[in-house]
Amino acid sequence: MGIGQLIWKISVALYLIVNGIMGIKDGGDFKTIFNVIFGGNQSTLALICGIIALIAGICIVLNMLRIEVSFLPTLVLVVAIVWVVYIVIEILAFVKGGFSLGELQTLAVHLMVLGSLIIATGRFGDN
Repeated sequence: MGIGQLIWKISVALYLIVNGIMGIKDGGDFKTIFNVIFGGNQSTLALICGIIALIAGICIVLNMLRIEVSFLPTLVLVVAIVWVVYIVIEILAFVKGGFSLGELQTLAVHLMVLGSLIIATGRFGDN
């Protein structure tokens, strides 16, 4: 494994683990995503997604240690699907109301996260 791939795997694992902990603790990014998608307070969905993200991040670390986890691609795919829905809503909001450079920068970060999640699933031939 090259240094770039190692850094990428560490960053995806760290991102999922931290967002998982935040999702379990207070909702984190997942609470924001689900509140935007469904409105109201979506703490339960954020908690469920936080648990999934935490497990996925730990599984990526295990995978880096050469411990195979058969359900890893499915876990990461679930998080990626949530991210896709959020990005689509984010883009629709931009089209409807315009956007600032800061919002465009946030969209770029969300797209980078999505790309990393898609690669991490291993289902699209990108890894």
